[in-house]
Amino acid sequence: MSRYFVVMRGLAAAAAMALLGGLAPVQAGQEDLVENALRAAARTFERALPQLDAVTMGVPTQEYHDALVQRRFASSLWATALDVQLVTNESEQGLCAGFAAYVTPAIQQGAVSLVICPRFFSPGADALRETTILHEMVHVVAGTDECQAMAFTARIQKLATGSFQPVSEYWTRNKCNASRYRLPY
Repeated sequence: MSRYFVVMRGLAAAAAMALLGGLAPVQAGQEDLVENALRAAARTFERALPQLDAVTMGVPTQEYHDALVQRRFASSLWATALDVQLVTNESEQGLCAGFAAYVTPAIQQGAVSLVICPRFFSPGADALRETTILHEMVHVVAGTDECQAMAFTARIQKLATGSFQPVSEYWTRNKCNASRYRLPY
């Protein structure tokens, strides 16, 4: 398994998986898709980085970069160093019924878990995978605000490529027009 994934061992792994509801480390067959999405997201973010402030839309830029690229960051939100643990949920129920991935709000064993759902692995979904990683890393670093994560992701993509993945339906469903965040146009 590559350096991108936290290797969990022994009873600590069993305990963590039980607490996370049966989630499992990313499997070998899925690892390439996850790694490709992580690399694509990192390239997009690094193209946008020179145009970002130290804190952009409430997201600490260096922490976000470290979480995305190194899978470890010094969290100002939780005042500790944390790993980003990538795990899969094979079920399409619960949060995976509506999302390609999600971040668990609890910190366990010094890590924030980014849960990858079956939808993430859909054939031909490379753009979804990159956007999902960019979006979920906002939650890893800055918290649970969906509008913040969507706006930050769109801004990164717009700065890096001149356009961003359409999110208008999701934006409307989350009532983001009433939030302090705006999509770039």
